[in-house]
Amino acid sequence: MRTHIVWDWNGTLFHDMEAVLGASNAAFATVGLQPLSLQEYREQYEIPIPRFYQRLLGRVPSQAEWEALDDAFHDRYTQLSPACGLTEGVPELLTGWSAGPGRSQSLLSMYAHERLVPVVDAFGLTRHFVRVDGRTGASGGRKAGFLAAHLAALGPGLDPARTVLIGDAVDDAEAALESGIHAVLYAGGSHTRQKLEAVGVPVADTLAEAVALAGHLTG
Repeated sequence: MRTHIVWDWNGTLFHDMEAVLGASNAAFATVGLQPLSLQEYREQYEIPIPRFYQRLLGRVPSQAEWEALDDAFHDRYTQLSPACGLTEGVPELLTGWSAGPGRSQSLLSMYAHERLVPVVDAFGLTRHFVRVDGRTGASGGRKAGFLAAHLAALGPGLDPARTVLIGDAVDDAEAALESGIHAVLYAGGSHTRQKLEAVGVPVADTLAEAVALAGHLTG
């Protein structure tokens, strides 16, 4: 049985919080919400995304509002994200993990699959992953179902006790626990450390620390 890491992309391997914040504030403007600071965003953010908007609006957004919010977010994110880069140390971490005996890694993102694949490839990272999956279908939902499908596609050689998801959101950990695998959360992305710690899984300040914790959990 191999030891396997399932990596998240946005806010984890891809350091895109400035683009996410800018896109979110563009979305908020469509329903008359004031822009948030990065700290305010990280304190308020949650998944599924419609619940995040409900928290800020104080009510459930209408279907028309949700569509306007979602379109504005993705339009602005497409404009801003090309200026973003990888989180510090990512190429070395991925190379180092792949070099270890009996180790493998894959990528699962809620970013649209057809947009994710060329970005990952442009950074020269595709070769590190046995599988790269992005979201198919509607945006804004939870990761749990996608993770279950991702793990199934990785095949029967995957041992849940030796598999860890590394992500930056509470939803990442919840999805991992629902699938029976470990989780390590990275505190440099979409949530504050306080929100991440409330889930009850290990929290790391750097991705190097996250990989070390993953090794400890599966060792």
